[in-house]
Amino acid sequence: MPGLDPGIHVFVKVHRKKDVDGRNKSGHDDVDRAVRTILFALVAFALILPARAQTLPGGFVYLRDIDPTILQDIRYATSNNFIGRPINGYQAGECIVKREVGLRLKAVQQELAKRKLSLKVFDCYRPARASLDMVKWSRDPRDSGHRFNPAIDKRGLFRLGYIASYSQHSTGAALDLTLVDLAADNSATFDPAKIYADCTAPVEKRAPEGSIDMGTGYDCTDLKGHTRSSAITPEQRRWREVLIAAMARQGFVNYSKEWWHFSLPGAGGVAYDFPITARR
Repeated sequence: MPGLDPGIHVFVKVHRKKDVDGRNKSGHDDVDRAVRTILFALVAFALILPARAQTLPGGFVYLRDIDPTILQDIRYATSNNFIGRPINGYQAGECIVKREVGLRLKAVQQELAKRKLSLKVFDCYRPARASLDMVKWSRDPRDSGHRFNPAIDKRGLFRLGYIASYSQHSTGAALDLTLVDLAADNSATFDPAKIYADCTAPVEKRAPEGSIDMGTGYDCTDLKGHTRSSAITPEQRRWREVLIAAMARQGFVNYSKEWWHFSLPGAGGVAYDFPITARR
């Protein structure tokens, strides 16, 4: 029943005794009214209770409800992204995915934990309106987004496949992520007032991400960001391979132009546009 607290169900069956001629006995009206009053009170009480488990459409779940140990840095809910402001539809920095995706990510996390590593997600479910916001930005000449696309004119991002009006992210089956060394110092944080080098620069000059150096920053639309790029060091390549192998063991497939992008074949479906709101 819409509005009822998930898991709370109220079932009331009223038995009205009848005379031998089949008519309701007189004198039972007061009892019936009392039962109805109690029923209405129970329903009203259930309606005002806060939901114990927030309901999302289409089999979506908050990743924190599946595995709270997976780190989250949802960039499109902040100004630390290629547009430079929160993107439409991101009302909160929460990772939302299809349940199957979440369960498989949990399995990946459990494997990585044995090596003192963790996943960190940058983007998960993406409202369809966010993709349209990105397309609109790519056609706006006022901002180049140079830190994230240093060698590509942003007007070409759509043509080259970096930005699209339809995204697998909107189906809940795709996500962007990286690896974190839990034994390392990951305390550096992004300072919006500071000027950082572009995403292809050495890690000490780029905006801090609190994660393992993969050769570029997240969302770096550059040839160096391609998964099999030859422009990165052997160590950076090895870490990319560690991430890809761990994800592949749970069925995830990497996108060749973005080392951070993975999808789970068969887990998607239609694109959704509900906004990302805070988990209660």
